[in-house]
Amino acid sequence: MRTGFFWDERCFWHSGGSYAGMMPVGGLVQPASSGGLPENPETKRRLKNLIDVTGLSAELQMTGAPAATWDDLSRVHPQSYLTEFKSLSDGKGGELGLRAPFGPGSFEIAATSAGLATGALKAVLDGQLRNAYALSRPPGHHCTADTPQGFCMLANIAIAIRSAQAAGLAQRVAVLDWDVHHGNGTEAIFYDDPDVLTVSLHQERNFPLDTGHFEDRGTGAGVGANLNIPLPSGTGHASYLAAMEQLALPAIRRFQPDVVIVACGYDAALNDPLGRMLATVETFRAMTAQVMALADEVCNGRLVMVHEGGYSETYVPFCGHAVLAEMAGSSIDAPDPLASTFAARQPGADFDAFVQDRLTHMEQLLS
Repeated sequence: MRTGFFWDERCFWHSGGSYAGMMPVGGLVQPASSGGLPENPETKRRLKNLIDVTGLSAELQMTGAPAATWDDLSRVHPQSYLTEFKSLSDGKGGELGLRAPFGPGSFEIAATSAGLATGALKAVLDGQLRNAYALSRPPGHHCTADTPQGFCMLANIAIAIRSAQAAGLAQRVAVLDWDVHHGNGTEAIFYDDPDVLTVSLHQERNFPLDTGHFEDRGTGAGVGANLNIPLPSGTGHASYLAAMEQLALPAIRRFQPDVVIVACGYDAALNDPLGRMLATVETFRAMTAQVMALADEVCNGRLVMVHEGGYSETYVPFCGHAVLAEMAGSSIDAPDPLASTFAARQPGADFDAFVQDRLTHMEQLLS
C-alpha cells in the first residue's frame, strides 16, 4: 500500500483579508508588501511544488476528497456557528473569533480543508492506504466547537474523527499535535471524551496565552485523556526527540488507539516568524520516524498527518518533504539548504540539561 497525499487547489485560494502580519491594515498600519497574514497559501503551495519537482509526488497517491458535509460539520460545530460563518462567507467575509479573518467563499474552502482530513483518515482506516497526509488549509487545531481562532475556521481533525467514528471505522483515536502553538481547539472538543487522546507538544506561553498547561488532564470521563507538554522557548532538536520518547509516545502507547493522527505544524522550525524554537528539517524527519514506529507497534501502522501551521515560506516545504519521504519510505531527498547553519545554532548542553530536568519532572508526575 502507498502513502496518500490529499490536496485541493481551492485550499490555496482562502484569504484572510487585508492584514500586515497579525495587525489589520488601517490607521498607522500600512499594507504589507509580503501579502498580509502569516497564514498564506505559499507555505503549502511551495510544499506541493517541491514534491512535484523532486519527483516524490510520483511515489505518492495524489488525490482529493469531497468537502465535509453539513452533517460532518454539525457533529462538532453548532448550527448557529455554521450558519453565521456561511452567511458572512456568502457576503464579503468577516471575522468571528480571535485572529481568524476570512474572505468571500471561505466557508466552502474550509469545508474542503476538513474534507481532506476526513478523506485521508477514512482511506487509512478502511485499508486503502498505508498512511496519509492531508494538506489542509485553512488549518483547524485552534478552532473550538463555536469559536474560530488563530487562522482556524473549522476543527478539521475533530470533524474527521467524528465522521470516522460515525461510520464505524474507529473508536479510539490518538491525536499528537507538534505545532508550536497549543492545540487548544482539539483539546477543548475532546476534553471530556475518554475515547480520544489529545497530546500537545508546544512552546509554552505562545498562543493561546491561557491554555496548554501540563496540569490540564481532561474532565469527567476524559480525565487522563489529555496531555500537554509545554516546552521553553529555545528548545531544539535533541529535546524535541526526548519529549517524544519520554512523554508523548508512552502516552499513546498506554492508550492503544485504533489510529494516530498528527496535527503536523512546522512552526517549531528555527526561522519561523511565529515561534521561538530551534527545530530543523531533521527534527521533523526524526519525529515522523518515531511516530511511525509507534503506529506500527500499536495500530498496524495507521497514521494520518494533517497540515497545521508553519509560516516560513522557504523552509516549510523542506520540512514537509522530509516528513512525506519518511512516510513513503522514499529515497528521494530535498536537502535542507540551512542544515549547517541551523545545526550550529542548536542549544548548548546546559540548556538541553535544563529542558531534560523539566521533562523528567513531568514524567515523574505522570508515573
